[in-house]
Amino acid sequence: MSQTPNPWVTALAQFDAAAERLHLDDSLRQILRSCKRELTVHFPVRLDDGSTTVFRGHRVQHNVVLGPAKGGIRYHPAVDLDEVKALAMWMTWKCAVVKIPYGGAKGGVTVDPKKLSDRELENLTRRYATEIALLIGPQEDIPAPDMGTDARVMAWIMDTYSMHRGYSVAGVVTGKPLSIGGTLGRLEATGRGLLYVAQEAARQGLTPLAGASVAIQGFGNVGGVAARLLAAEGCRVVAMSDSSGGVYNERGLDAEALQLFRQEGGKLAQAPGGDHLSNEELLCLPVDILIPAAMEGQISAANASQVRARIILEGANGPLTPEADSILAERGIVVIPDILANAGGVVVSYFEWVQDIQSFFWEEDEINERLRRVMVRAFADVKGLADEQGATLREAATMLGVQRVAEATLVRGIYP
Repeated sequence: MSQTPNPWVTALAQFDAAAERLHLDDSLRQILRSCKRELTVHFPVRLDDGSTTVFRGHRVQHNVVLGPAKGGIRYHPAVDLDEVKALAMWMTWKCAVVKIPYGGAKGGVTVDPKKLSDRELENLTRRYATEIALLIGPQEDIPAPDMGTDARVMAWIMDTYSMHRGYSVAGVVTGKPLSIGGTLGRLEATGRGLLYVAQEAARQGLTPLAGASVAIQGFGNVGGVAARLLAAEGCRVVAMSDSSGGVYNERGLDAEALQLFRQEGGKLAQAPGGDHLSNEELLCLPVDILIPAAMEGQISAANASQVRARIILEGANGPLTPEADSILAERGIVVIPDILANAGGVVVSYFEWVQDIQSFFWEEDEINERLRRVMVRAFADVKGLADEQGATLREAATMLGVQRVAEATLVRGIYP
């Protein structure tokens, strides 16, 4: 596959297309195109062997007109400022699409967390949290887990921030362990949101779920949960992959068995139950539903013409480039975009934040039902606008998010 396109260029191209269709004036476009704050930090971390390494991290707030900034923290070797800016912009539109009172943010550290011991990972996290502490807070900017981070990392950030304040501040992060203010249903939220969107797509006649063949690139919290939930709905999950590669069986795979295999240290490139294939090959399988749930820029002009899925359900952020979108639209392949499809995570993060503020917690069935209502409403809003405008679902979702943020910007006015 060719070099991954710059995600910031992709995000700006998607915004520009939406702004053009909405006839936004140049001043408003300039505001919404710009990130409000971009913080880059370089910080030393003492390693287990006694040496010290300097790491680079970022925290970007794209827009906060609708409420506090919200967005995950990513630990990955490829993290750079442009990626973080793009992810922050997509979070702004995503929160607006699902109507939760947040703006968009994102953070990241350029590191391979698999190469760090637990002690080194904690040291890095606490130092990074200290460096970005001047931006984050329950009413300012609320981080969450993303690629390479998890509930344990969020616990360290919450504890570090709380130690600085002198009292416990549960609402400074979401995606925390249950024991310190986390919420039921958060781990499965993004995958469950994908299921609810797929169900709505089926009701709209886009594709039936019973018997549908599904290929999933990425087997983390998003892809793994989606595989299990879609299989329970009667889908036939025929291919799954992680960073090592994947496994394919036209008759179907056992998602739970593969999850256990991964938990025991196995890689899907060596998993039993089917033929092995690369991540690139998985994207081109003849399936009903393709779920790219790994990194951005996976489907581009270089391989979009080889995609054979009927529907693409974006589990990752920005897995398609604008050129790929155009090619797939011409070929009649429906793309359900990230800012709608994978919004379940931020919706349940919002529920966690609300529960932390109130110190009153809900049962899991209530959380799942509230999530379902939000996702169903958001799908209806996007599909309705797409039908009205003769637009793709991506164009409609981006227009909807941009329009809501633009309206709030105009209503609030420009200070001073």
